[in-house]
Amino acid sequence: MRSGKLIFLIVSAITIIIILLISNNLVKELARQERERMNIWAKATERLAQAEVDADYEFLLSIIQQNNSIPVLVADSDFNIIEHRNFTLPEKVEDDGSGLTELTEKNRTYLVKRLKTPGGDTPLDEMVDKNDHFIRVEIYNNVYQYIYYEDSILLKRLSLYPYVQLAVMFVMVLIIYSAVVYSKRAEQNRVWAGLSKETAHQLGTPISSLMAWSEYLRSTGLDPAIVNEINKDVKRLSVIADRFSKIGSVPELQLEYLNETVRESMEYMNKRVSDRVSITLHPDEDDNGVMISRPLFEWVMENLTKNAVDAMGGTGRIDIYTGRDKNGTIYIEVKDTGKGIARKNFKNVFNPGFTTKKRGWGLGLTLVKRIIEEYHGGKIYVKESEPGVGTTFRIELPSIK
Repeated sequence: MRSGKLIFLIVSAITIIIILLISNNLVKELARQERERMNIWAKATERLAQAEVDADYEFLLSIIQQNNSIPVLVADSDFNIIEHRNFTLPEKVEDDGSGLTELTEKNRTYLVKRLKTPGGDTPLDEMVDKNDHFIRVEIYNNVYQYIYYEDSILLKRLSLYPYVQLAVMFVMVLIIYSAVVYSKRAEQNRVWAGLSKETAHQLGTPISSLMAWSEYLRSTGLDPAIVNEINKDVKRLSVIADRFSKIGSVPELQLEYLNETVRESMEYMNKRVSDRVSITLHPDEDDNGVMISRPLFEWVMENLTKNAVDAMGGTGRIDIYTGRDKNGTIYIEVKDTGKGIARKNFKNVFNPGFTTKKRGWGLGLTLVKRIIEEYHGGKIYVKESEPGVGTTFRIELPSIK
């Protein structure tokens, strides 16, 4: 799964890089062509200024007039605008029919600012050497005009195109990646739900048999206290089977009181762990009401308690706290004195298959997370942990509105 994701991301990255390189080369090629066109335009302007009486004026003028897309300014060395083409001016001026329009003061200021922007107040002679968008044209002996041009609208749009492509490709990769992950997760959920229901079904027969054996032992005169404990475990197996049968279906939430629910779960576990493990409940003064599925929530508490016992190697202390924070969120904290969890694994402990035990499938905390977050709308996370000192898991549940 992870290698497949990595290959997908690498292929996507290579594809994006290739597309960006192609787009970038297209932009560079178009910019080069515009530069060549402006050089021809500048030569035509120079020839027209120096032309003899019998020169082919129409040909030179046709070259100049063909530029209808690249913004061009022609100025003298004092930044006086002599000619302009293809600029969108801030002030509209009516054409008198001659094709030439007088520059208003506002438009002239605008064009001079555009001319100076690439080099500030740097002399135009120096701008020619520093900026490839300036071309010097000799009108006659040592008298020069300066042509400044900007990228055409098409080139500007193409310059932005690689970034648009990058954004689109990123969104597409994100959508595809999310779809693959969601599909894989949905498949895993179906497998887990099927496995859980099959487990519940398979448990049904031995549970029924154990119930019959319990009644038989009672009839033989066995100590009633022993029979009662056996019945408690049989009942617990029935509850566990019921829990497994609910995996994959939306449970019905009911109003329960948190302290009472946690206490009953703790009392059951207290009798079934080593005497060298103490489990202490520190309940909130207010027995907060919460909307939960009691069988599933008891499963969560038992799982966290069992994990804590395993982390302590059968010796240590477990403290369970309940309460409500200042934001109104109801919480339960399970704190142990076990071997702790490395910070890098704070999130990994909830991943399917992650386990530090020699035995087990690493699904316990995964199911716990799913029960709390998907079924109860809450959160569960490692609040704090220190190797060799212990770990605190925190569950947060929404309060009743």
